[in-house]
Amino acid sequence: MLPTPRAIGCLLLPGFPLRALGAWADGLTALNAQQGQVLYALSALALDEGAVAASTGVSIQCRAAGAADRWHTVVVLAGEPQASDPRLTALLQRWDQEGVLLGGLGSGAAALAAAGLLDGHRACADWAWLDRLSARHPGVAWSQGLWDLSVSRRRFSAASSAAADLVGAWAHQLHGEPVQQEWLLAMDLRQGRPAEDRQRREHLEARDVANPKLAEALALMEANLAEPLPTEEVARLVGVSRRQLERLFKQHLDSLPSRHYLALRLDRAQRLLLQGTQSILQVGLSCGFASGPHFSNAYKAHHGHTPREERSRRSGWLAPASLGDST
Repeated sequence: MLPTPRAIGCLLLPGFPLRALGAWADGLTALNAQQGQVLYALSALALDEGAVAASTGVSIQCRAAGAADRWHTVVVLAGEPQASDPRLTALLQRWDQEGVLLGGLGSGAAALAAAGLLDGHRACADWAWLDRLSARHPGVAWSQGLWDLSVSRRRFSAASSAAADLVGAWAHQLHGEPVQQEWLLAMDLRQGRPAEDRQRREHLEARDVANPKLAEALALMEANLAEPLPTEEVARLVGVSRRQLERLFKQHLDSLPSRHYLALRLDRAQRLLLQGTQSILQVGLSCGFASGPHFSNAYKAHHGHTPREERSRRSGWLAPASLGDST
């Protein structure tokens, strides 16, 4: 007798990442085909029955998540983080009590965090939203890694770009390495990316930072944006001289450590201005600028406009996304 398929609910929130849904569904479908049986049966869910639009504008027809189905797994797919919905929180808490394996793709883990299901645990989300999520849910260890999966604690999460890597890890943890290797061949993948691989950031795009000293220096900088470290201190912590550190930055990034550090702080400030609710002064202080004028001048030199102009542009950019809001 064939085993009963495991029911997988894909709970879609407005603006969800379509590529993540596609990679997740394709990966599990390939696992079914590889094993010659339906191990996983996928269903599209929403808080209310009807069509849910992805960030691309493509709509997926969904059934209501409140139906009394029994789920093996429910994964929440979300794009830009939204305010928590009491109905979603109640559903996730109920599923958790029922022993359902719960996860998130894109910023879907934020829904689990809002339900109090990730406190004290590691979680992954698209890097563009990490600053906002860290501020909103400080009890969660938000990671810049690609994915996180723990079958024992019934939690998983991944960036939109790492949904296929997550399925590969899923195949390994739930079915063993031989099945995972066959799945990789079926998906035409040489290997899955490790969980700890960092998501690409704009400053490192199209570059492979193989030098461990440089990688360590970059990690120190990104971890200390509110209170920037002097270049000499970064060099000391990494174990090189200031001159050696400057050579590494020049060779690999064509920049000076201080200039790169400043760009990291100003780009974080831009994300906070576009995504957050802090005042402009608070944003500047949280990115290591001691005064408003200093922040404004540095911001304009880097981005070509002032923080106030950046904040005013946000309403125009976000107007289409607000059409589906109930408020």
